Amino acid sequence: MNSAKKFKGLVLNTVNDNRVIIIRIIVGLIFLSEGIQKFMFPELDGTGRFEKIGFANPAFWAYFTGSFEIICGSLVLMGLLVRMAAIPLFIIMMTAFVTTKWPILITKGFWAMAHEYRTDFAMTLLLIHLFIYGAGSLSFDKMRNKGKKR
Repeated sequence: MNSAKKFKGLVLNTVNDNRVIIIRIIVGLIFLSEGIQKFMFPELDGTGRFEKIGFANPAFWAYFTGSFEIICGSLVLMGLLVRMAAIPLFIIMMTAFVTTKWPILITKGFWAMAHEYRTDFAMTLLLIHLFIYGAGSLSFDKMRNKGKKR
């Protein structure tokens, strides 16, 4: 088997389970919504938030991040290239932890950080689940890979 086929199989293979759709809906809708809000409410969720956190060139990073959240969130919802879409979303979650939750841990302690991080923690674990198990049986990934040897 050549490396291109191996890579395609790794990306498109998915569990034969329709329950993953619930995780995809949660992850996809939250990221899609957050991405849209970066454009709709730039002072609160976009450029203003990135500036407050201390990003250089906050407008670029807000719209860059928002675009990835919209695109990858939509891919997760459709069940298309879910493993690939989970990677940039995971990077966004790790960046959010380092820039917003780590300072809370350092200044206010574990319990204050745990309270603030609860949603991010859940989303990160759901992304890891999607990366490991794939999109599930009700997905474009499964349809594209149907009938192929595993």
